[in-house]
Amino acid sequence: MHNLPTLTGSESENLYSMTIDELDARLISLLTAEPRLGVLECSRRLGVARGTVQARLDRLVARGVITGFGPDVSPVALGYDVTAFVTMEIRQVSGHDPVAHRLAHIPEVLEVHTITGGADLLCRVVARTNADLQRVIDQIVEVQGVLRTSSIIALDTPVPYRVLPLVADVPRRGGR
Repeated sequence: MHNLPTLTGSESENLYSMTIDELDARLISLLTAEPRLGVLECSRRLGVARGTVQARLDRLVARGVITGFGPDVSPVALGYDVTAFVTMEIRQVSGHDPVAHRLAHIPEVLEVHTITGGADLLCRVVARTNADLQRVIDQIVEVQGVLRTSSIIALDTPVPYRVLPLVADVPRRGGR
């Protein structure tokens, strides 16, 4: 497993201004499709030297383009059949961070985003059943700083989270 870097402000700007070329896009696509491939096999399939693949991979990781190599785990396979999105209004005396930190201690909270609009935070949560979702929402409401919540249950996921279309589009558009 790689240790991923923590970026400072100026490094973060470089992250978002970084462009990838066709070889980077092919490497990312290959590793997305088959994450267990080794560098040597990637170099064979891409038709480039092993050192080239390793250098590209190291650069993509260092710049934060590739953020992980871990397995994708299905909540449904773990018994969490219900996915919901919960928006919340919070008391913003101390900002979003203290509330987000407390939400991170609830295992069923998979993501927390600060948002614009009528609410302050958006969470993706999972639960075993609709009744279990009530338990999870009750835990969220108990978090100090949460004033109000609203939830929406996802019925299906016709387009799951994806980034490969973005990866494929960057070299075609010539960068940013």
